[in-house]
Amino acid sequence: MGREKRPARLILQDGAIFNGYRFGAERPVSGEVVFNTGMVGYPESLTDPSYRGQILVLTYPLIGNYGVPGDELEEGLSRRFESERIQILGLVVAGYSHDYSHWSASRSLSEWMVEHGVPGIYGIDTRELTKRLREHGTLAGKIVYEKDEIEFDEPYKRNLVKDASVAEPIEYGRGKQRIILVDCGVKNNIIRAFTQREISVLRCPWDYDFSGDKADGIVISNGPGDPKMCPETIENVRKALSRNVPILGICLGSQILALAAGANTYKLKYGHRSQNQPCVETGTRRCYITSQNHGYAVDAETLPEDWREWFYNGNDGTNEGLVHISKPFFGTQFHPEASPGPDDSEFLFDMFVRAMR
Repeated sequence: MGREKRPARLILQDGAIFNGYRFGAERPVSGEVVFNTGMVGYPESLTDPSYRGQILVLTYPLIGNYGVPGDELEEGLSRRFESERIQILGLVVAGYSHDYSHWSASRSLSEWMVEHGVPGIYGIDTRELTKRLREHGTLAGKIVYEKDEIEFDEPYKRNLVKDASVAEPIEYGRGKQRIILVDCGVKNNIIRAFTQREISVLRCPWDYDFSGDKADGIVISNGPGDPKMCPETIENVRKALSRNVPILGICLGSQILALAAGANTYKLKYGHRSQNQPCVETGTRRCYITSQNHGYAVDAETLPEDWREWFYNGNDGTNEGLVHISKPFFGTQFHPEASPGPDDSEFLFDMFVRAMR
């Protein structure tokens, strides 16, 4: 039985127009257009707060074929998703599967997107689109219909972390040890990685001054946008560096840690977004396959003399981690909690927990 194809357009800021068909919610949106080269894991990716303000292009050619799982809460956290809602502004795919099949599926991807007010467009040549984004860098874009008028938006020019963070502190777990988790747009599996290790987690807002709180460790989470838009977080972490409490920065958190230490960050041409990014541990031949989602990076050349580059990207050589030479301060640009993606680097959580003892 055929389905009516209703036209939609993806328009880029450089004037390029991609014609396709709509699915999901029917409303125009504008944001930064980025691509992800992962093959599976769209429910986790779409709910990753690091995508806030972005229109996501999935390069895998068939999306939606296994639907979207049902969900339930465990200790206040979604078990199936990385946050409590879809975080992307819009979705762009080559082929959308209207029919789905999976033992855990409760609804279609389109139905889920309608629930959250997120539009999608399919029938796009995502290979051509991705090549354009690689050559020209990420661009502002908009998904529109017949008579829609909407301005181009560049969300990375404002503080997206403020919108992605919690408003008030939340506590998880009942472990004997406790970490302060600075929520810059944290993924649920980062919290779960600690509670499963019997560590209590105090999840606090991005600008929360934790200098007076007692904790066995401090974690600065992932999140969307430019780390330099978070001066309050940077200052709070800078004060924490004067103490001997272990600190772990993940993704945006690693960039904030670097800025607090005195290094610099910069915007990547098109970022790293996938579950197959190779990261080499500096001084070794060990390479880890990692899950990533970021558009900024630390300039390793600007690290102070008491800091070292810990990992670098096997594809483009950009920084993927930093470590202090004598104090328990660590940063990883990739996601050790994976989901979606490999768990090769989950040992980093165990290493950080050992540093707290």
